[in-house]
Amino acid sequence: MKILISENELHQAVKKAGTWINENYQGQPVLLVSILNGAFIFLADVCREITIPCEIAFMSVKSYYDQTESSGNVQIIMDLQQDIKNYHVIIIEDIIDSGRTLYEITHMLKARNPLSLKILTLLDKKARREVDLNADLSLFNIPDLFVVGYGMDYSEKYRNLPYIAELDFSESFC
Repeated sequence: MKILISENELHQAVKKAGTWINENYQGQPVLLVSILNGAFIFLADVCREITIPCEIAFMSVKSYYDQTESSGNVQIIMDLQQDIKNYHVIIIEDIIDSGRTLYEITHMLKARNPLSLKILTLLDKKARREVDLNADLSLFNIPDLFVVGYGMDYSEKYRNLPYIAELDFSESFC
């Protein structure tokens, strides 16, 4: 595996995300929505950088089905439990690839009439975008590579890596 983004670079980017939220949402009701499973580490680290009151919630969707590319079939496994109409909702996403999954999620959440809806993504892979979707804050733009670590996986493996690495499919995996 080749490290693309180091642990230190991730730490600095997470500080930037926390500052962006603190500056833009002071005194506002904020709900951070993490898309499981990939974004849970990113959400936890961002939360520790936020100094304003906020709430968190989780959604779980499935679109990869043990593949390296989204199937395009977005299935909601776990939906939000609370009414979001009195919140500024910030979707905390690990990576935007084709954008199809997040596109579906944003349309579903917008229909619930939040005060506002923004997207904060750790990684943005614009070369793969298939829909008209842009994050409000992208911390890293990356080329069309399959990456793991910092919550992102390949077949549920490698989430625990403290950095982001390109997965080389010519290597044998344990």
